[in-house]
Amino acid sequence: MSAPTDLVQLVPGNSLITKTPEEGRQLAIKLSRLIIKVTQPDAAVREKLRAVYAQDAAMLIAIGQTVATEFATIAAANNYWK
Repeated sequence: MSAPTDLVQLVPGNSLITKTPEEGRQLAIKLSRLIIKVTQPDAAVREKLRAVYAQDAAMLIAIGQTVATEFATIAAANNYWK
């Protein structure tokens, strides 16, 4: 069973615009966490899986790649803070 996405605000504040790259990076992490929550809505299952990915270098790298992709999108939306 998946969580209805209409109950989870996938873009906080409905905007990707941030004042600084640091805020953009924090937003990228938040967006990455939200997509995991929507993909696996059962908190108990997510908690159980933490022990698995915490010990798996490939999974940790995949998490980093997900955040990087979100950050690239946010950076583009912010005109790279020029």
